[in-house]
Amino acid sequence: MNSKRIFYVSTLHGDDRNDGTSEKSPFRSLKMLNRQKREPGDVILLERGSVFQEEYLHIFGGGSREFPVTVDAYGEGGLPVIAAAGSGLWYQNYGAPLDSPTHIWKGYVSSAVLLYDAEYITVRNIEITNQALLEGEYYNQGDLMNRTGVSIVARDRGTLHRIELDNLYIHDVTGNVYDKHLNNGGIYACALAPEDEERTGVARYDGLHIHHCRVERCRRWGIAAGYTYRHGEFTTLEISDETAQTYGSVHVTIEHNRLKDIGGDGITPMYCFRPLVQYNVSENIALDMNPEVYTEAGKRAGMTAAAMWPWKCKGALFQYNEAFSTRFNQDGEAWDADSGDGTVYQYNYSHDNEGGCIMFCEGESVNNIFRYNISVNDGTGTVTPVRNVDAHIYNNTFIIPEGVPFIRQGMSEGGMLVENNIIINAGKTAKNEDWHHQTEKAVYHNNLYCNYRNIPEEDDRAVIAENADQVLDDPNAVCEGFRLTEDSPAVGKGKWIKGDAGVDFFGEHAGNSPDIGACFAHTKKQN
Repeated sequence: MNSKRIFYVSTLHGDDRNDGTSEKSPFRSLKMLNRQKREPGDVILLERGSVFQEEYLHIFGGGSREFPVTVDAYGEGGLPVIAAAGSGLWYQNYGAPLDSPTHIWKGYVSSAVLLYDAEYITVRNIEITNQALLEGEYYNQGDLMNRTGVSIVARDRGTLHRIELDNLYIHDVTGNVYDKHLNNGGIYACALAPEDEERTGVARYDGLHIHHCRVERCRRWGIAAGYTYRHGEFTTLEISDETAQTYGSVHVTIEHNRLKDIGGDGITPMYCFRPLVQYNVSENIALDMNPEVYTEAGKRAGMTAAAMWPWKCKGALFQYNEAFSTRFNQDGEAWDADSGDGTVYQYNYSHDNEGGCIMFCEGESVNNIFRYNISVNDGTGTVTPVRNVDAHIYNNTFIIPEGVPFIRQGMSEGGMLVENNIIINAGKTAKNEDWHHQTEKAVYHNNLYCNYRNIPEEDDRAVIAENADQVLDDPNAVCEGFRLTEDSPAVGKGKWIKGDAGVDFFGEHAGNSPDIGACFAHTKKQN
C-alpha cells in the first residue's frame, strides 16, 4: 500500500534546504518538485500568497485509481501564483503533419503547468500566468514561442484517466497568434504519437474534467481539449461510435468556466466521443482574428474563431452556455457545429456576437440539432449553413437586429430544416427577407415570423405577428422576458417533434399542446 507523501512549497516562508514535508519546513521553489519523480498518492501544496516568478510545475507520470495525485493551495490569502514568464520549455511533436498543411505540428512550448502522461491527478486553486516575451520577440510574429497556462499531454501511457482542473485562474498567457494545435493558450490538452503504440496503445483520454476555471487574456486558445495524432481516423462523414471511442477521448466535460478576452477560439473539444460542454460563459472571443493583428494570414491561413464549438466530435452536447461579444471574423459566431457527427446545441443564450448565432460548417457536418436556444442581437447573419449536410433548427427564439439577415450572406449553401421557431425582426419597420440565400436546401415549416413583409413560400403553417410585444413578455429584457405572453400567437401553435422531450429553455414541459419558440407560456403545466 502506498504511503501518502505531502510536499509544501512557499515563497513566503520556504527554503530549498528544508525537507518540504510540513508547513513549518516548506520548500522555497518549484524546482524542488520538478526534480522528483511523482508517485501515486503525492500531495503538492502551494502556500496562498506565494508568487513563483519565472518558475513552472511539470509533472510526469502521476497517480493511480486508489492513490491520485493532488496539487492544491494551503494557508490563507490569495491564490498561489505560478508566473512562468516563458520558462518551462518542452518539445511538442505530433509525429506527422496535421489535418491541414497550414498547421504547425512540432516545436518548443513554454507551459506554466505541464501534465505529461499523468493520470488520476487534480490541480486546483492556483493562479497561472505566462506572458513575458523574450528579447527580440514581438506579439504577432509567426514563429513566436508557443505559451500555455496548463498543458496536458498524452503520449506513451496509452489511455490516461481522470484528469481534473478545478478553480484555476489562468490569465495573461501570450501564445502564438497563428499556431492552432501546438499547446498554445489558456488550457490545451493533446495526444501525441507514442514511441511504440503497439506496446502502449492509442494515446487518448478517459475522464478529462475542466471546471470552475477563469481564463482571461489568453492567446491563442481559451480551452482546447483532445487534438490527436490519430486525426486521420475521423475523415468520414458519419463517425462511428467505435472509431470515436477507440481513437478519440471519452468522458470529457468542460463546465462552469468563464472566459474573457481570448485571442482566438473560446472552448473547443476535439476528436471526442460525446463531450459535454455546459454552464460556461464567454466574453470577447477572437480578439486577434483580424488583419491588423493576424498579419501572416496569407501564409498561415486560420484567421477564424468562434466562441464554443466542437471539431470532429461524435455526439457533442453544448447546453446552458452563454456567449456574447464574439468579435467579427470569417466565423465570429457564438456556436459552430464544425465537421462533426451529431452535434446538439440546446438551452444556450447568445447575444451581441458580431459574426452571428450559429454556423453549421462544411460537408462533414452531419446530424446537427439546434433547439431551445435564445439569440438576441447577434450580427452579420443569424444562421450560417456552409455546405453542411443538414441542420434541424427548431423551437428557438431569434431576436434579430435591424439590417441583419436570417441567413448570413456570401457563405451559405448548406441544408437546414427550420421549424417551430420564433423569428423576430427587431428593426423599426417590417423587412423583406431572402429566406433561401444561396441555399435552396433550406426548408421552413411552422415558424412564427414577426415584423416581416414576406415569409418562405413553403411555410404553409406560418404564424404571423406584427410586433414583438404581442409575442413575448418583454423582448427587450433577458431570460424571463422571453417567455410567451398568455395570449401570444405562438401559444399552442407548435408541432410535436419526433424524439423531442418537449422541455423548454426554463425546463418546463410542453403540456398537452406545444408552443412555438424556446420558452413556453406561463400557463404551461407539467403533465
